[in-house]
Amino acid sequence: MSPSAPSGGDAAVSVQLRSGVYADSVKLMQVSRRIGAREGVSAVLVAMATPLNLELAAGMGLAPDEQPSPEQLLIAVRAVDDETLADALADVDAALAERERSTGTAAAIPHRTIGAGLDELSPEAPALAIVSVPGRHAVAEAADAIAAGRSVLVFSDGVPVEHEVALKRAARNAGVLVMGPDCGTAIVSGVALGFANVVRPGPVGLVAASGTGAQQVSCLLDMAGVGVSHVLGVGGRDLKEEVGGLATLDALAALDADPATERVLLVSKPPAPSVAAAVTDAAAQLSVPVRSAVLSPESPDLTAAVEALLADMGLDVPVWPSRPGPAEAAVPGAALKGLYSGGTLADEAMLVAGPALGGIRSNIPLRPELDLGTDLSAPGHLVIDFGDDALTVGRAHPMIDPTLRLEAIEALATSDEPAVLLLDVVLGYGADPDPAAALVPALTAARARRSLPVVVALIGTEGDPQGWSGQADALAAAGCAVFSSNAAATRYALDLLGASA
Repeated sequence: MSPSAPSGGDAAVSVQLRSGVYADSVKLMQVSRRIGAREGVSAVLVAMATPLNLELAAGMGLAPDEQPSPEQLLIAVRAVDDETLADALADVDAALAERERSTGTAAAIPHRTIGAGLDELSPEAPALAIVSVPGRHAVAEAADAIAAGRSVLVFSDGVPVEHEVALKRAARNAGVLVMGPDCGTAIVSGVALGFANVVRPGPVGLVAASGTGAQQVSCLLDMAGVGVSHVLGVGGRDLKEEVGGLATLDALAALDADPATERVLLVSKPPAPSVAAAVTDAAAQLSVPVRSAVLSPESPDLTAAVEALLADMGLDVPVWPSRPGPAEAAVPGAALKGLYSGGTLADEAMLVAGPALGGIRSNIPLRPELDLGTDLSAPGHLVIDFGDDALTVGRAHPMIDPTLRLEAIEALATSDEPAVLLLDVVLGYGADPDPAAALVPALTAARARRSLPVVVALIGTEGDPQGWSGQADALAAAGCAVFSSNAAATRYALDLLGASA
């Protein structure tokens, strides 16, 4: 245990580092929220001791005295007195010890490996294995599924690219599909996996090297009255040179053979040119029509790709739902501040806004010279992807845990730089059950301190657990302009900047 000096008038602080203890980032976030809600607790952080979490602890005045390793668990609590602190720490222990209740029978004890679970199934039984373990362990689990003749969705990130290539080659030889690594979204035969939305069934299949891109496209299709047959995520690196589109080619072939799929849309960030050419050639050989929704300077807009697909199908383009914001005067000379949870949506915003604004710096820049580095509050036009791997080590994804983005909004509120704030809010399974509940107080406080127009790309459907309209109404009531299209939101933000796309 490493004590820290009390601050802020509180009398008791504890900072502990524990070895040999692991819990996933979502569990730790839930523990932190539970303890933080206790009366008399003014600050708490329960997280793996990664560099990012240590930086957060230092900002709270709860940094450990010793240098920990990322494998250690950091438990830092500040309370009003020793008794409250002791009770809070006991509650931390109780929360960490909680497990899902079982029936008490041996059959109810979950399998600890994919291989053990598949051993109980006959070879003919259909199965899709889902792997969500730390990246260094994901390869063995996925390999077991492939060896058993099952397709696998690898939700885990942090898998070395050479292991990804090996898994996908093995899957091709076995006649199965690897979705991922870092596959955050999929829908297979109507079953939503990961961060997927509630969308109607229909004739369009998606092959997606992007999670939030697939969500934007599938949600717009749902709003247009067109459903999806499957959404096959292939991982963000699949269309890079190192991987060569292995899973994309296999997914296209699988959808071509699927009787329920009549059209295919390929969704991706900008691919490697050689891989894009190979995919285009393969798509031309299929019986099902394939349309590209691949982002590039020439095709920067996912909404336009959906509208083109609707035209292919002889359907009218609907008026995409939105909520007008308050009458805001343009702020010429202001900076665009894009704070995103989705990397593809961030890319799209930069591709749409870049021609009007010039270089936009980012932690996922479109060009190397625009790399923001670690200064996420730098002046000028910025678009930040809070879902980037570097910002999620030891933390839940920002679609679950908005803490870092809320801190960025607070920092922007204290800045005197003229700005327009652009956000995405992504609904669906796995995401925050009520993202507006966390955002509205932060945005209201920010707008009370300074003039700050806020534009929101709200990605979701009415059928989502959060409900698109309810979230849109709450955000609009807080003074936000809300759009169901990220491209439309970005263009509206440009109008507020006195620019044009």
